[in-house]
Amino acid sequence: MKKHELLSPAGDMESLYQAVFNGADAVYLSGHNFGARKFAKNFSNEELVSAIKFCHLYGVKIYITMNTLVYNNEIDDFINQVRFLHQNGVDALIVQDFGMICYLREKFPNLEIHASTQANNSSKEGIEYLHQLGVKRVVLSRELSIDEIDNIKTPIEKEVFIHGALCISYSGRCLMSSMLGGRSGNRGECAGCCRMEYSLKNNGNYIEKNKYLLSTKELNTSSNIERLLNSSIDSFKIEGRMKSPLYVGFITHLYRRLIDRKPINLEDEMNKLKTIFNREFTKGRLFYENDNEFLNTTSPNHIGLKIGRSEVSKDKIKIILDEGESLHQNDAIRFQKNNQGMIINYLYDKNLKLCNFINQFGYVDNKWNIETNDYVYKTQDSLLENEYVLKENRYKIPISFKVEAKIGTPLKISVSDKEFVIESQGEIIEHAISMPTPEETIIEKLQKVHDTPFEVQNIQIDMDKNIFVQIKQINDIRRYLIQELISKRENKKKDFIEKEVVLVKEDNKKDTPRGYTCSVIREDQLEECLNHDFLRIYVSNEDLYEKYKMNKNVYYQIPKCNYTYDNISQERIITNDIYKNQNHIMYGGYQLNNTNKYTGYYLKKTGFNNISLSCEMNPETINQYIKEYQSEWNNDEFEILSYGRVENMLIKGNILNIETNNYQYELIDTHKRIFPVYYDGKITHILNHEKRLYEDYKKINCIHRLDFYEETPIEIANIVNQLD
Repeated sequence: MKKHELLSPAGDMESLYQAVFNGADAVYLSGHNFGARKFAKNFSNEELVSAIKFCHLYGVKIYITMNTLVYNNEIDDFINQVRFLHQNGVDALIVQDFGMICYLREKFPNLEIHASTQANNSSKEGIEYLHQLGVKRVVLSRELSIDEIDNIKTPIEKEVFIHGALCISYSGRCLMSSMLGGRSGNRGECAGCCRMEYSLKNNGNYIEKNKYLLSTKELNTSSNIERLLNSSIDSFKIEGRMKSPLYVGFITHLYRRLIDRKPINLEDEMNKLKTIFNREFTKGRLFYENDNEFLNTTSPNHIGLKIGRSEVSKDKIKIILDEGESLHQNDAIRFQKNNQGMIINYLYDKNLKLCNFINQFGYVDNKWNIETNDYVYKTQDSLLENEYVLKENRYKIPISFKVEAKIGTPLKISVSDKEFVIESQGEIIEHAISMPTPEETIIEKLQKVHDTPFEVQNIQIDMDKNIFVQIKQINDIRRYLIQELISKRENKKKDFIEKEVVLVKEDNKKDTPRGYTCSVIREDQLEECLNHDFLRIYVSNEDLYEKYKMNKNVYYQIPKCNYTYDNISQERIITNDIYKNQNHIMYGGYQLNNTNKYTGYYLKKTGFNNISLSCEMNPETINQYIKEYQSEWNNDEFEILSYGRVENMLIKGNILNIETNNYQYELIDTHKRIFPVYYDGKITHILNHEKRLYEDYKKINCIHRLDFYEETPIEIANIVNQLD
């Protein structure tokens, strides 16, 4: 049967220990820069070196996330950090930025690169292209089903999230946090806008009010372990770099036992898990969860485990426990309706005497002056936390010793961990004068490794009778061998190779073109745009494209986040997905996440006819990008979004249960900001609450793109007539 890697998160050193000691085959973590979880504790460079050594000591692989978009002024720092990690033996880097993926594969050919889920690895063709580029592994989009994953036949390693928090939007395609507060999810700064309250309107009428309409449940595939084990997935990934060490240890231990097919009462384990972190659970798109089962619209936070109900008096709250439930001092509870919680410092029995434990009913102090009877949820289990206090003896590395003790030859002792064999010699063996050294004594001394990461599984001794060996000599050799074995394991690394990368400069003396493109959603908009001098008009309606394709400036905007591009037959296309172009005149959109010159360069090599820049860049950064690109590789056709609503989220399915291609729906947040939303039959699109204004971008020497959504033909004409 295929061996599946269990990959656990580590937001700090304590979580790293928990992952390793609870059975992870590999861990992933981040330094202080370039990681997509900027607000985790993360690791300094010194800690990264320690983490690499520690993981390698225990035979665990370590992957460092460098999966943010990189700007031109950060390239040198990015490359220097990559060099540092490669030299110190990291097993792989997880990278989002397309330009950096391509450049690193050329510059550091012996460094393993994994394409982050932030790179939006959702299409077979895109994954095939990454394989051609030399990427060893892809972290697949969480929108793919397990059957779709198995149907990807590319010989590339597949890494898939099997547990933890879910992004509601396709990863790498969520700009909500960036557009609302300047905190880019593509830069590791996501503010969690999907966990906020929203209302939904259609044509001015409320459908939902003040619910968490975009907040997903927690992914939990533990009940589907057999299907996972029979899949083509190489690595089972747990999300959780922002979670507690207890969470990391518990989930790692849970899936370790499931993968190893150890006996387990899954219901009991789920009840324990609910006290650690519970937003309710979903099997996710991986196992075809329905849209209406995907979200928890009532709470975005930790709910806990329901354990009973409360009866309130002025000074005390009576806790009446459900059958089989218990409550201990230092547990934490929450009252559902009141949404108040407390750590139980004082717990009282039925006689109102202090106690440590109740299993039927008892009392706690009414700290919050709660007046309403309520359901009680346990949100922290003190016994469970004590169970997962770090103990290094949870996991030991098996080793074996061989001893050769022959009269007239040096004492020889070797140690092996099945990967490394280390040998040391002692003094010449002599006949015992009075008290010979028994075999049992040698065994006893070699077994004294209890304060090390090892446990002795086997000792083979080939010795003459009636010999004398100094006990100190055995101890000294054992200590030396153990220390050398630790060093060998800690410093295991690939050869460091760095090459000079020479990128071909185009022989292009033409001026950087300037002009306008646009996108439309309706036929009346398209007809109006045909009256103006647009270089390209992007239409996402396939029938509309077919009707007007005789106009050479009409381009088909292919659906985003496709599973396959085999059926794309249109001659002229614009796409936001990266794959090797063979049959189309192809242009790119702003969701290609192009923020540095290397991404622009390699997109051109891929077959794109323009260099479309990310809408997360401000005018100053865009101008600097164009200037540096021109200096490096001459002029080209740069395109930016200068007018219209940015597409903040792309969500698989119809999670809001709205009509297909009805453009009258709106999401409203608690700040009264209004976000147009529509469903195209496959994907829910959420647009930004405000439009980009051409005035802010008109001085940039490039192609300016205008996105029309609700604009009428008259409004479009007025906008175009006011352009420079």
